[in-house]
Amino acid sequence: MKIKYVSKNYNISDKFKEILEKKLEKLERYFDKDYEIKASCTSHGNYDKLEITINADGLFIRSEVASENMYNNIDLALPKIEKQIVKNASKFKTKIKKDVVDFEFLTEMPDLTTPKIARVKRFELEPMTEYDAEAQMEALGHNFFVFLNANTGLVSVLYKRNDNNLGMIEITY
Repeated sequence: MKIKYVSKNYNISDKFKEILEKKLEKLERYFDKDYEIKASCTSHGNYDKLEITINADGLFIRSEVASENMYNNIDLALPKIEKQIVKNASKFKTKIKKDVVDFEFLTEMPDLTTPKIARVKRFELEPMTEYDAEAQMEALGHNFFVFLNANTGLVSVLYKRNDNNLGMIEITY
């Protein structure tokens, strides 16, 4: 297990690192091979955010939590990660230790099945500006909007971020 720490507006203390590393060691039981963990700590005024991303041989598991205390975030993030591992264990059989998770038990539980595509929508993309796309997204009440960017000629996705700003993904093909 290799841990990389990244911080923004937050001073990561040695005590915090020690506590986080001790708690992250519990995840070693799930993985056969060595894995990397990125712990990103950010302070946003009156709350702290902890993002933990695990890369285990191409398997990515991520948890993001925010609260008033970074130490509490550790206890909030780790159960989310374990839940993701258990929920998706059947998909990751080759990357998760087989003796730790009872795969037969998981396949019997109906709430752990893979979601199916229930509906497919098709629509023509008409060129529009980012401003027009934002107006359309707001009018529809969605948190994302796919459009053909009139300025770049690329298919783009405009989306609302957790910080109430907008993000845009430009798709090249």
